[in-house]
Amino acid sequence: MQTDLCKKLGIEFPIFAFTHCRDVVAAVTNAGGFGVLGAVGFSVEQLAMELDWIDQHVGDKPYGIDIIIPNKYSGQGETDPEKLKQQLIAAIPQSYRDYADNIIDDMGIADIDDQGADYNALTMTEASSGPQIDLALQHPNVKLIANALGTPPAHIIKQVQDSGRMIGALCGSPRHAQKHVEAGLDFIVAQGGEGGGHTGEIGSVVLWPDVVDVAGDIPVIAAGGIGCGRQMHAALSLGAQGVWTGSIWLTVAESAVSDEDIETLLNSQSADTVRSKSFTGKHVRMIRNQWTEIWDSPETLDPLASPLQMMLARRSLTRARKAGKVGQAAAFSPAGQIVSRMTRRLGARELLMEIVEEYLDTQEQMNSIMPTEE
Repeated sequence: MQTDLCKKLGIEFPIFAFTHCRDVVAAVTNAGGFGVLGAVGFSVEQLAMELDWIDQHVGDKPYGIDIIIPNKYSGQGETDPEKLKQQLIAAIPQSYRDYADNIIDDMGIADIDDQGADYNALTMTEASSGPQIDLALQHPNVKLIANALGTPPAHIIKQVQDSGRMIGALCGSPRHAQKHVEAGLDFIVAQGGEGGGHTGEIGSVVLWPDVVDVAGDIPVIAAGGIGCGRQMHAALSLGAQGVWTGSIWLTVAESAVSDEDIETLLNSQSADTVRSKSFTGKHVRMIRNQWTEIWDSPETLDPLASPLQMMLARRSLTRARKAGKVGQAAAFSPAGQIVSRMTRRLGARELLMEIVEEYLDTQEQMNSIMPTEE
């Protein structure tokens, strides 16, 4: 199980845990895996506190962060956060503002004082992610940076590599993987359409070996629908050097996800997920709800481009949250089809070791059916 990527990073198990919860990052890292903190949604000040806390709880063990700089987005090229924010706010049509407010009104959520429920949340841009990278590179334990949407800008790649860290990106097709190769990335995460969050349409078992072939000597980490040792064994058998897991950490004991959302996840099936542009302007696999069904309806307005749709949606979510009525009406709950296997609450270490043990059992089973020499 000690792949070349494991050896390079100095970790015991090739299990990468993407999570927005620092406690999960620390628990997985301390158990021999590799925690990756999702930085989207954190201000630089908040991220600084999270990284300081992780440093204090993992000793000298390595971990990573995940940022989002899409290949294309509204306002691309403006790197001043305040200027970009004002530019994007002005670009949100009044018709969309009214439409989103009407959706929340129709859900029976009172038009409460929504101070703070504005369009100012700036995410998924270089202006928001660039300062996060600058901060992360001040932390020696951060050994890996991943971009969740497309190939990072060339100057970002150089900045990270010049610091001695690894930088890579997710992809949902061999075509995207080829762009990563040409950009000189250090690793590629091949995420099948079963995965949660931003994802393409190609299924994992088809995508993984295709990306491995394109990547050549660049290590590939398999993602999309991985939650047990058998699936991990399949991924490594298809040429991956690790597995990128996300949804399964949402319901572990250390998770910071709300009790209401955890209950929803524990009771959801694969068919309860949907790929929708309704929250970010790009396809995200998440738990279906009223918000997604309205925006995905052919009779409705087309979602805005990224990050305008995210700014619009976050304002509505803030309003719903302040009214205490998020739930199945308008929650943003990214999760992959593996959600059907998420039926128990385990500690992160316990879950990781279950995956490892099942992987070893699967390897033993496969060895047992190999032909023996007479």
